[in-house]
Amino acid sequence: MSSLGVMRRISILVAAAVLAAAAGCASGADRAPTGGGASTLPTGDQAVQLDPADFTTQIDNPYWPMRPGSRWVYRERAGDGAVQRIVVTVTERTKTVAGIDALVVHDVASEDGEVVEDTFDWYAQDADGNIWYLGEDTKEYENGALVGTEGSWEAGVDGAQAGIALPAHPEPGLSYRQEFSAGQAEDAARVLSLDELVEVPFGQFRDVLMTKDFTPLEPDVLEHKFYAGGVGPVLAVTIAGGDEREELLAYTEGSR
Repeated sequence: MSSLGVMRRISILVAAAVLAAAAGCASGADRAPTGGGASTLPTGDQAVQLDPADFTTQIDNPYWPMRPGSRWVYRERAGDGAVQRIVVTVTERTKTVAGIDALVVHDVASEDGEVVEDTFDWYAQDADGNIWYLGEDTKEYENGALVGTEGSWEAGVDGAQAGIALPAHPEPGLSYRQEFSAGQAEDAARVLSLDELVEVPFGQFRDVLMTKDFTPLEPDVLEHKFYAGGVGPVLAVTIAGGDEREELLAYTEGSR
């Protein structure tokens, strides 16, 4: 149990998500229904076909509502003493990704007052309330100079596939991919709990959703993330392969 927040950690039985394949489909891709059950969420490199008519930029999933103007401020500390300030802002902009209108979210990380990473993420919500992650445009900086765009990807481009940022109906054991671009972005998650108690500088939260986040690209790294109802992500703790702790300092709900 950490001194600032995670009050309890539970062990669960993990239920494997079984995905139905559409046999004989000429393109070889499965249609991903927009329901929230474990059998409808993509995992691994499973190809999906998404109907743009099923999506909206009005994201109101209770575990991560994204009203334009909403702003989250985080502090990330590492064991070596490095501290980053991360500001996430929901813009009023949209971007068409794989035919889907996506909401643009701006994510800026800075260290000692200098920007080290500047990212635009693209999200949309389906008719059942699942938040889909459709890609990102990320830039890394050192001493003010651009040094890389590693991690950038876009659904439908070079084989990249959309993933689930948060499911509509999370339940312990539910697994899903968050993104897929082979060798570039292969994050996945599994729901561990819905009743965590978490305390961060912004406040204390009950009935928090807890996920286990991992990627085959870094098999030794494991992270737990926590989402509070009505607020969104409040805490992320690297429990293997690192020692980072990212916690919410401030949150302002958008008025637009």
